[in-house]
Amino acid sequence: MAKTHKKATDNRQLFLSANGANRAKWEQNAQKAFDFYLDDQLTETEINDLREAGMPDFTINRITPVVEMMVYFCTDNNPKWQAIGLDGSDTDIAHVHSTIAEYCWGKAKGQSLYAQVIRDSLVKGAGYLQVDVDPNADRGMGDVTFNRLNPFDVYVDPKSTDFLFRDAAFIQIKKNISRTQLMNELPEYAGKLKKATAFEHSGATSLSDRDLAESVNIQDNDISSTHKVDGSEDDILDYYETYSKKMVEFVNVKLLQRPKSGELKEMQKEVDAQLAIMAEEMEVSMKEQIMQIDLAVENGEIIPERAELEKKKLDDKMAKELELSRQKMLGEAEKAKSKIVAKILSRPEFDTYMESAAFKSLVQDFSPYYEPRIEVCVSVGDKYLYTYMLNIPEYPIVPFNYMYTGTPFPVGAVSPLIGKQKEINKAHQLMLHNANLASNLRWMYEEGSIPEEEWENYSSSPGALLKVRQGFTPPTPISPAPLNSAFYQVTQQGKTDIEYMSGVYSSMQGDTSSQPETYRGLLASDEHGTRRLKSFIRNSIEPALEQVGTIFKAMAQDTYRANKVFRIVQPNASGGYEEQNVEINVPLVNEFGKAIEKWNDYNSAEFDVKVVSGSTLPVNRWALVEEYFRWYQAGLIDDVAMLNETDIRGKEKVIERKSQLSQLQSAVSNYEEQVKDLNDTVESLQRQLVTSGIRQRVQAGSLQAEKELLNTKAEQKLMRGRIKDEGNLKRKELMSKVDSALKGGE
Repeated sequence: MAKTHKKATDNRQLFLSANGANRAKWEQNAQKAFDFYLDDQLTETEINDLREAGMPDFTINRITPVVEMMVYFCTDNNPKWQAIGLDGSDTDIAHVHSTIAEYCWGKAKGQSLYAQVIRDSLVKGAGYLQVDVDPNADRGMGDVTFNRLNPFDVYVDPKSTDFLFRDAAFIQIKKNISRTQLMNELPEYAGKLKKATAFEHSGATSLSDRDLAESVNIQDNDISSTHKVDGSEDDILDYYETYSKKMVEFVNVKLLQRPKSGELKEMQKEVDAQLAIMAEEMEVSMKEQIMQIDLAVENGEIIPERAELEKKKLDDKMAKELELSRQKMLGEAEKAKSKIVAKILSRPEFDTYMESAAFKSLVQDFSPYYEPRIEVCVSVGDKYLYTYMLNIPEYPIVPFNYMYTGTPFPVGAVSPLIGKQKEINKAHQLMLHNANLASNLRWMYEEGSIPEEEWENYSSSPGALLKVRQGFTPPTPISPAPLNSAFYQVTQQGKTDIEYMSGVYSSMQGDTSSQPETYRGLLASDEHGTRRLKSFIRNSIEPALEQVGTIFKAMAQDTYRANKVFRIVQPNASGGYEEQNVEINVPLVNEFGKAIEKWNDYNSAEFDVKVVSGSTLPVNRWALVEEYFRWYQAGLIDDVAMLNETDIRGKEKVIERKSQLSQLQSAVSNYEEQVKDLNDTVESLQRQLVTSGIRQRVQAGSLQAEKELLNTKAEQKLMRGRIKDEGNLKRKELMSKVDSALKGGE
């Protein structure tokens, strides 16, 4: 019990030490800036003095619009984290991590929290974003979440010199919470919370200088009591949550990772194939040796018993050589497939594993080292609740500092503007007071010269008739001294100075009187006018967001160890929704139903997390569309690419229709080409047919002529034959007549 009480006392003492003079000074200045942001710019004394002097007590708030514009420029879009795998096997897991970060950010309403954190940074000097785990989320599986912390509830080691407070010895969160709320949030500690007693003077104290009676704003410190559901007053307890760094010993173990069961089976198949070839070779060799033994027996060199013994030795030798070869091949193959992997174990885990001979045989080398881990100690009042260790090396509380001073007490954007805001308020009050005096004259009169009550009631009424007693000097009007014309420039110069000091100009808020006339001039003014804000984002916000991403990675890998599906639903430009599912730590089982490994093993993946530069900045839609239109006109992009960057409602359907139209146009063009080709083919065929017809006619004419010629030749030949035959016949007749004549002459 003494130990428990001591931890609660230590938490209380740490708070008192951290809440020193420097911290109180910073908080008072930050509270003043917060009051000016909320338009509580006059103290109670100033309001009373103004009213006693008959002066107006209004204010011309130029700070709130400036801060809201700065918040807009810094938070218009959600931050985007990009995970980069250390090797090829981690690339897919790195993409999965980006999806998980988007899921957790959306579930925690991260954009709203982020805007509040940036507003705290601009107004109070520092905003705090906390990465935490909700163990009750997702039905007890747990989810990583994001929280915004009130800067006045965070107490940092005063000697910290890192702008992200990574070198702080501690970071403490101290809140004043009702007993009922604590019991609802921590039901497992309800017994201790019922007995908890608040430390003396642990209630809320206000450092605000504003007039609480006149203020229209209700702030956190203005509420000092609360009630239970039955209407009775509830107790306010002081809640302490202390984060500190502890050096924890780890061991970097080099382990021999043998092949998996599937790889072993493949290795055995390869070895068996090689052994089969070796066995065939050895069997042939053994048969040759057996033949020599049988030949020696036939020659009488050895006896049969010796021969049988030698044959048996050959069988045993062959079996032993095959087994030795098998073991050697398997060993060499396993050695070739095995690899050395590094595994990080805590010292207690390593000592426990080393007691196992199987694990010890796999250890090739090991080296101990120390690494920080975050210890969290929680107490309420005088009761200690619990202590646990976060498996992350850095604090889960990340500061967003506007103007870092080298200490945990940064300066906000509002503090330098307070003087100018007071100047503007005073100038307007004086001008209005002077105008009021000029429109309501004061009178100097001799006592008894006028009826005072009548003059007091009607002296400023139009057309009033006022009495003056005889024998007295008439009243003399007293006019206010005219203000110097240079005095009117003070207010305008003050407004200009506020714009210059903050980097937010009137043109950025839509003031047409101060905008450039040309469109390009407006874009140039927008680009140049936001450079100071971009410097703040690049040098302060983005490093803090990168730290948030690194812490989220460590938290997520330590939380999401079981198989889980992340479902992300996002609206699209057409008014519908797109759904994306990502599954991690999917168990892979063997043929016996035993889980042997994981697919998308999220916990063991190695990757770095970077924030996408400029992802939170707003995009000038008109300028972007104009640029895309110019690129489209220049022919650098098509109309679909330009439509994708517009805000046309239902542009997906338009693109789809254009895609169908383009497809139809392409089809028509193809058909036209085909018809043209067919027409050309028809014309060509027609020409070929004409040519072929001519050739056929010519050929037919040639054949007919040739036929006629042949017929003519045949007829001529026949005629020649007939003529020849007739000549021969006549010659024979003539010769017979000659022969007859000769015979008769004898």
